[in-house]
Amino acid sequence: MNQRTAEVNRNTAETQISVKLNLDGSGQSRLHTGIGFFDHMLDQIARHGMIDLDVQAAGDLHIDGHHTVEDVGIAFGQAVHQAVGDKKGIRRYGHAYVPLDEALSRVVIDLSGRPGLVMNVPFKSGMIGGFDSQLAHEFFQGFVNHAFVTLHIDNLRGENAHHQAETVFKAFARALRSALELDPRASDTIPSTKGSL
Repeated sequence: MNQRTAEVNRNTAETQISVKLNLDGSGQSRLHTGIGFFDHMLDQIARHGMIDLDVQAAGDLHIDGHHTVEDVGIAFGQAVHQAVGDKKGIRRYGHAYVPLDEALSRVVIDLSGRPGLVMNVPFKSGMIGGFDSQLAHEFFQGFVNHAFVTLHIDNLRGENAHHQAETVFKAFARALRSALELDPRASDTIPSTKGSL
């Protein structure tokens, strides 16, 4: 099996981002974005997605977290796209339901080659620690646009915004892990009638 790893550096006037990952890792992470709750969510992706993930970000946090979170999403998407290669032998689709106390979220993903995001998460609070809850959408939008995936995210219930966000990121991690898994029954095939993804 080819090693499914990638390293992406994204430098703009607003942010300097470095993302390194191994899709077949053990869930290890080294994370520093300057936004504590965002680091906590990226750790969920690593741990529950079984992705070794190193994210180092320096952004214009004196303005707000928008550029940092969006650009990490972009760089993470680019890294996943790079690491997955031609997608031969993967399952392609993944879904997961994850609860946390009163909150429950569902995430469905298709590594389709076509970017698309449908996200329905009515956060009960605007801020979660130092993280603006609106930025969850910006992260996933950046990810889908550059990983070329279709992603449906629904928070089915929840009263606590921290719980809502955590179920979303954990369900995303589990769904992504399922979609990236190698299918022993189709190890030499690209999972599409088109012959490419």
